[in-house]
Amino acid sequence: MVKILVIDDDATMRLLVTLVLRKQGYEVIQAKNGEEGLALAHDILPALIICDWMMPKMDGLQVCQAIKSDPKFSATFFILLTAREEVADRIQGLDTGADEFLSKPIESTELQSRVRAGLRLYQLNQTLQKLAADLQRQKQLLEAELAEAAAYVQSLLPLPQQGEVSIRSYFLPSTQLGGDFFYYDWIQTSESRLLRFYFLDVSGHGLRAALLSVSIRNFLHLSSLQEQRINLSNPAAVLTLLNDNFSMEDHNGQYFTIVYGTYNPKTRELCYANAGHPPALLICPGAEQPLTSLAATGIPVGFMPEFEFEMKSQIIPELSKLYTFSDGIYEMIDTETGKPWGLEKFSGVLQQFAQSSSVSLETLIEQVQAETGVKTFDDDCAIIEFNFT
Repeated sequence: MVKILVIDDDATMRLLVTLVLRKQGYEVIQAKNGEEGLALAHDILPALIICDWMMPKMDGLQVCQAIKSDPKFSATFFILLTAREEVADRIQGLDTGADEFLSKPIESTELQSRVRAGLRLYQLNQTLQKLAADLQRQKQLLEAELAEAAAYVQSLLPLPQQGEVSIRSYFLPSTQLGGDFFYYDWIQTSESRLLRFYFLDVSGHGLRAALLSVSIRNFLHLSSLQEQRINLSNPAAVLTLLNDNFSMEDHNGQYFTIVYGTYNPKTRELCYANAGHPPALLICPGAEQPLTSLAATGIPVGFMPEFEFEMKSQIIPELSKLYTFSDGIYEMIDTETGKPWGLEKFSGVLQQFAQSSSVSLETLIEQVQAETGVKTFDDDCAIIEFNFT
């Protein structure tokens, strides 16, 4: 039953309002002053309150202000009972939080009408609050699922390696679940042992992008492909294979960029193919040309069927470093200039960073943030560093 609280210091007025409303089937609770009414309101949480304006000690405006400032009464409808007719008085009551006015002397049909209207709004507010609470729960569930998905993707990333090629990486997810993924491992061909690596970035954000990146990862690690070592050791052939299996038409218009490479430590030859991904940067301290850009050799995977990807090679000098990364690490707006920061400026920061092997990759990201003034990246920010002996 709907509960209505009537607050009035006039016993006759309380009785009159109570009799009219009880005939309508409402449960009516009475309070003889503001303090008692406020205490009862906290106990019974009424759907509607009818409160006299002029009362000793705590008047109707003070009761209204106390009710409307408490979140637990956010849906409660408040009717101010008054003999005042001045517009300024009505404005004061509305500013305090009153939802409606009822003039004295009370006319029973008007009372019933105002109460019905107030309760309709109360029920509407109740419904809206329930919907808002349901939406908030769904939002929390979705955020938790996205966090689990992000944690799963990160769990698939490789660990640092030491040896003839020391490798370390850093991955900083954006505020949205993204489609960046990278991997490196050693594979054995019929002729030699090779270091294999790839870095991919699926278009868009959210669960779709993350799921596709994991699907690509799983495809590249299929046992049937492992048996075909010639494919895995040929970057152009790998990109062709991906292009044949991940067309935009078959994957909801999604495409991805990827750089795929293999390194032979005996010959020091790096073979790579790049499908629209940011160029890998080779840094050779002390060399005549300390920075070499291993630029893209083809379009993103999925754009065009039967596209012929090109493989290139690069001899890796001793004590050099190779970096491959996502575009989120440099595609941002410089907060000081208001212009895109860009790859060229990032390359300069990276060259300085590469002089020291003891500084963490997280420090590099902090340097980028200091240079650009960007605190939170809009896209995934990831980088791999290969140190060649």
